[in-house]
Amino acid sequence: MKVILLGTAAGGGCPQWNCACRRCTAGLPPRTQDCVAISADGDGWFLLNCSPDIRAQILGTPALRAGPGPRDIPLRGVLLTDAELDHALGLLMLREAGGLPVWAPDAVLRALTPFREIADSYGDWTWSSPADLPGLHVRVLPVSDKKPKYVSAAEAGPSVVAYRIEDGATGGVLVYAPCLKSWPAGFDAFVADADLVLLDGTFYAPDEMAGVGGPDQLAMGHLPITASLARIAGRPWAFTHLNNTNPVLDPASAEHAAVLAAGALLPADGAEFSL
Repeated sequence: MKVILLGTAAGGGCPQWNCACRRCTAGLPPRTQDCVAISADGDGWFLLNCSPDIRAQILGTPALRAGPGPRDIPLRGVLLTDAELDHALGLLMLREAGGLPVWAPDAVLRALTPFREIADSYGDWTWSSPADLPGLHVRVLPVSDKKPKYVSAAEAGPSVVAYRIEDGATGGVLVYAPCLKSWPAGFDAFVADADLVLLDGTFYAPDEMAGVGGPDQLAMGHLPITASLARIAGRPWAFTHLNNTNPVLDPASAEHAAVLAAGALLPADGAEFSL
């Protein structure tokens, strides 16, 4: 299985357009909003989430560019972990595709009804529950009940899931969990034997947003790195979905060093893995 991290930042990216925090003004390498591309054969590709930055991410990734025919594209579909705008808004940017399959939990599909109505007017889109992909076995674990701001609090069903994707040919295993409100029941078993876990690294510490007047991290649905780092135990996991306030964005910071010392990775946009 081939894995490309198209974007590794949380909503808004880094630098974020409406922020003048230390990280956004430090001239650090920019990061686009979190999105991953996976493929069993290197020809047909599937997206894990679809960020608002998807156009630039596709154009910046040779494997995802159109060709060889004038309208041939290698994208074969999208799996969504939730209905947050920074994970789903990119679907509307793909309207020129003429239709793609989108897989997501039922609660997410219901939340995305306005998106679906718009996309359907541009082509033959299909919307269904998560399923296996060509050459790849997909398992799903509900991890959070946090709903996007535009969704009614009364909406039933798990709002956020993680994916475990296994390559039937190589045995490689990827777990994608960019949003964890807590360390959920069953997660240890879900990540067992995984070759790569892309883990929620939105915030480093529980009081991080205080400096920019933001809400508590747990209320935003993200377990801080300080709460999950001890569980890694030297496993080669990678933190993604990094918020612009996160000090690990700075390679010279003590927090960045602490993550690496624990054996975890902080890959940049464009990082590639073969599992």
